[in-house]
Amino acid sequence: QVQLVESGGGLVQPGGSLRLSCAASGRIFNIYNMGWYRQTPGKQRELVAVVSSGGSTNYADSVKGRFTISRDNAKNTVYLQMNSLKPEDTAVYYCEVTTLSNVYWGQGTQVTVSS
Repeated sequence: QVQLVESGGGLVQPGGSLRLSCAASGRIFNIYNMGWYRQTPGKQRELVAVVSSGGSTNYADSVKGRFTISRDNAKNTVYLQMNSLKPEDTAVYYCEVTTLSNVYWGQGTQVTVSS
């Protein structure tokens, strides 16, 4: 059984920083993409950032220059460093891991940006 465990969410003031982590455990092999999505009430889940097995990255326009995604293949872990946070970044953040045959999702972690 594969499990994704997220951590690092919380409350931060505008302009602040947070670092999200997502560790995959269990029988998981041949991980391709690892990514972060976010969702707010009444809206569809949207891509924030993704990193491929080769290290290529892709970001939503709204976070370019502020967020950085990275991965540690030895630990099956993906990170999202979020700087210069804005109130509109407030959402539940989900990690996603794609393998040859499956897509796995984390349980979500709340990020709230407010003064």
